[in-house]
Amino acid sequence: MKLSICTISFRHHLFSIDQIAHWAKSHQFDGIELWGVHAKNLRDDFHYGEEWLNAYGLETSMISDYLPLDADIDTLIKGTNDLSNIAKHWGTKKIRTFVGRKGCEQTSDQERKELVQKVRLICEELHVKGQYLLVETHPNTLADQLDSTVNLLQEVHHPALRINFDVLHVWESGIQPIHALRELKPFISHFHLKNISSREKLSVFAPDNVYAAAGSRDGMVPLFQGQVDYREFLNEAIETMDINASLEWFGEDVKDVLKRDGKEVRKLLEGLLVKQK
Repeated sequence: MKLSICTISFRHHLFSIDQIAHWAKSHQFDGIELWGVHAKNLRDDFHYGEEWLNAYGLETSMISDYLPLDADIDTLIKGTNDLSNIAKHWGTKKIRTFVGRKGCEQTSDQERKELVQKVRLICEELHVKGQYLLVETHPNTLADQLDSTVNLLQEVHHPALRINFDVLHVWESGIQPIHALRELKPFISHFHLKNISSREKLSVFAPDNVYAAAGSRDGMVPLFQGQVDYREFLNEAIETMDINASLEWFGEDVKDVLKRDGKEVRKLLEGLLVKQK
């Protein structure tokens, strides 16, 4: 298992990428997931990139961005190629995006058809460069329900299309994450791991709240203290596939929580390996 931290967790903190990389290595993480805006703001400083991060013994697990699927084709292709070049510079083949700005039930057949065509176009652009587009399972997108996510994979039908499996958001949709894991497993390239104290608090992850410096953090809890049973989920996942995952923490005490959650995940993994022997 490879476990990363996300630079988005430090979006409201005054830490440099040097400090984040040093901290990640010091606490036994394997990589860093770069938020798109952070990667874009670093691209003119060629000191930073794959070789620089590898010197810490770390890798770039993924570039997480939001490709402009509502834009015209020329703008979309330019955005895709810009992000592709950034991903290459950082040595990752994985680019994360959301598909659409509405849930599958609110998206018309024509809107869905247009989104599918654009996703396929992105995949074609990335495929020739050996890169992958990871669609995130997320509310208010075409991947907000398991059936719609499966249909999207079938409709696009391209080897460059993969899934970033956000465990909490799958649970939020009403599907047991282990059930979705078994169905989507051949397409999963990355996991986002986070938790919530109760279903009533899920609105805390709404974009207009979670990205706001003054937004509420009520309900955000460490990985093993919330409603999603990560011991059960990781036990299933680790036994059936190689896992690349990021701890996606948006709350307070970012270093303490990530340090503790990382230690708990590694402890769980060690216990499972002992059982397998």
